Amino acid sequence: MAKSFDVLINRMEPERRDRIEERAQEMLLELALQELRKARRLTQQQLATALGINQAALSKMERQGDMHVSTLRRILTAMGGELKLVAQFPDGEVVINQFTK
Repeated sequence: MAKSFDVLINRMEPERRDRIEERAQEMLLELALQELRKARRLTQQQLATALGINQAALSKMERQGDMHVSTLRRILTAMGGELKLVAQFPDGEVVINQFTK
């Protein structure tokens, strides 16, 4: 008989549960645009309507490997977020402010 996920998790050592939770949070921070939309519980139609475009156009945008910074900002803003560009170097990070509104 199959066991519920909660039963399996509760049997794990606390350290292992912590590592699993930490990895899950890391994965949420590394999402493709489509995955981000789904994680925000938005359908393509809902987001397309918020952007003033049709669903097919949004579908095409989600599959693009390259897009304008302004387009990405519009999409993220429609999801309720904001775009922040950070350049990572071995000696630290720098926020790129050239593309802010």
